[in-house]
Amino acid sequence: MSKYYPPQDQVKQFNCIHCGVFAKQHWGFLTFGYHSTRVSPVTYCQCEHCRELSYWHQSRMIIPAEAPVAPPHPDTPASIVDEYQEARSIFARSPRAAVALLRLAIQKLMPELGEKGENINTDIKSLVAKGLPVQVQQAFDFCRVVGNNAVHPGEINLNDTPEMGQHLFNMINFIVEDRITRPKQIAELYAQLPEPARAAVERRDA
Repeated sequence: MSKYYPPQDQVKQFNCIHCGVFAKQHWGFLTFGYHSTRVSPVTYCQCEHCRELSYWHQSRMIIPAEAPVAPPHPDTPASIVDEYQEARSIFARSPRAAVALLRLAIQKLMPELGEKGENINTDIKSLVAKGLPVQVQQAFDFCRVVGNNAVHPGEINLNDTPEMGQHLFNMINFIVEDRITRPKQIAELYAQLPEPARAAVERRDA
């Protein structure tokens, strides 16, 4: 999965909020009227790839309303896409509310991975017992701890440190890549082996 560079005010290259492509961005100022030379406090940004516009005020994207965070991984299960996209749409206004939705998304992801989905901590422990790599375990626990702080008051103030919420989107995409995408890709490649070769492997491991 390629690195995601979120849109940032006055930055010349990033992943476009419209097309998702990493592309050059062109910035300009709006004026108060067609013949006016008075510059408004609103700036615009045009993607060189898709030519779509976004509008910014006080260094924050205001149109479209989606926050500049990574879109869901293409293999994200349908059962959590709605929560992810809703969290993405409100993140700029309320990081705490967005992270609470992502915590729900993580809980709903657990049954997709063969767990009960009743208690995130218990499900992580079960996955670790089944051989979950430590990096993925840490990603899950990052989501769990940050998500819990969104639901219950804790040591992390998400409205003061919204970058913690931005990392949560990235962590969920990392988990989907490791737990869903990679096994699917390997299974598809293995299925392309000749039948006699696959049969020989099954006999070996029987």
